[in-house]
Amino acid sequence: MVNDFAAALSEALRLIASADAQLAQIVALSVRVSLAAVAFAALAALPLGALLAITRFPGRQALVAVLNALMGLPPVVVGLMIYLMLSRAGPLGQFGLLFTPAAMVIAQAVLITPIIAALTRQVIEDAWLEYAEQLRSLGASNTDAALTLLWDTRFALITVVLAGFGRAAAEVGAVMIVGGNIDGVTRVMTTAIALETSKGDLPLALGLGMVLLAIIVGLNLLAHWVKLSAQRRYG
Repeated sequence: MVNDFAAALSEALRLIASADAQLAQIVALSVRVSLAAVAFAALAALPLGALLAITRFPGRQALVAVLNALMGLPPVVVGLMIYLMLSRAGPLGQFGLLFTPAAMVIAQAVLITPIIAALTRQVIEDAWLEYAEQLRSLGASNTDAALTLLWDTRFALITVVLAGFGRAAAEVGAVMIVGGNIDGVTRVMTTAIALETSKGDLPLALGLGMVLLAIIVGLNLLAHWVKLSAQRRYG
């Protein structure tokens, strides 16, 4: 068994070093899907989180609580809901998005939007407590204040967005349901690892696992570097 594992690990390293075409295609699709999902999620989540941080209205606390709860959305439930919406009998079935990369982008975006929004709200709310009086004295509206604080806390928000990307890249349940894990079309790293492991193709599964782990670790290091750079620059 030890020899089998060593052989599989050696082959996995060879696949990575030689930039195996199948491995590279799966990794490239994974990165494209996750980047698109993060872009769409950030466009909605950053303004939403900022406005929730600085505005006060009846039911705000309940909305914040719901947003925080949505951070723990079960991926398979999200996948099922999106599957029903995109299926032929669903309201969006006419667009033919099911079992396409677009469906996976939607699933990942739905999962990470609450995460980015909730973390953004916390970051902006902390900044609002410090700058609220100054911004109000300048006559800033809620929208102006939100935009100002989004820019002022941009380095902290980069780490939030990177966390969203890491969550999207590691997703398997929802993308398996709506993407179908079709070879060469919707097969991403997480779904490929699950499939290849069940088939007993450990070299490819290990290779993809090492690449995914490297991406996640790299993102965390990048987030840490951004945080340290901001602290050195702005004290």
